Amino acid sequence: MTAFVRVPKKAGSRVALDLFDEAALHLESSSQGRTWFVREARILSRASAIGRSYEALVAASSLAAVIARNPPAPESYPQVGALLRAALAAFGGDADPDVVLFKSLYRFARDEGYPLAEEWLPSLPADLRGAAEHLLRSPLAELPRAAERLPSTVALQRRLEDYIRGHTDILLD
Repeated sequence: MTAFVRVPKKAGSRVALDLFDEAALHLESSSQGRTWFVREARILSRASAIGRSYEALVAASSLAAVIARNPPAPESYPQVGALLRAALAAFGGDADPDVVLFKSLYRFARDEGYPLAEEWLPSLPADLRGAAEHLLRSPLAELPRAAERLPSTVALQRRLEDYIRGHTDILLD
């Protein structure tokens, strides 16, 4: 849904929403639901730390774009919301943004019902399969930081995206 924000005449009288903010919005429509305006906004959480790293900003934007292109069913809202909250917190932390994006895309596709563990993982060469299983099984705090990046992370990301494009209805681009 698209909603517009009216710019107030008095400066500072409205909450300024930022990219990756989680907010509760009160919407109003004066045209039988064809056009919506934000009447009130309350920020629930901010992910402002993402802006400290260009790589984190790019990765977070990529994940958000994938989810925006593939709106979940209403019954999946809590699950996708939890995924986004966890990923945005990780992007704003010390975790490697590429690893966070890889793990988040895997989880999104898996939660959508695609058999990644049964089809995608076994299709990988043994060395990449071991790296993928390690990345997916390990908590982010135990994985190398960007400076110590695992060389296979980029290859795994590429293979996961290729699988998603060829075997799912998820739109990545």
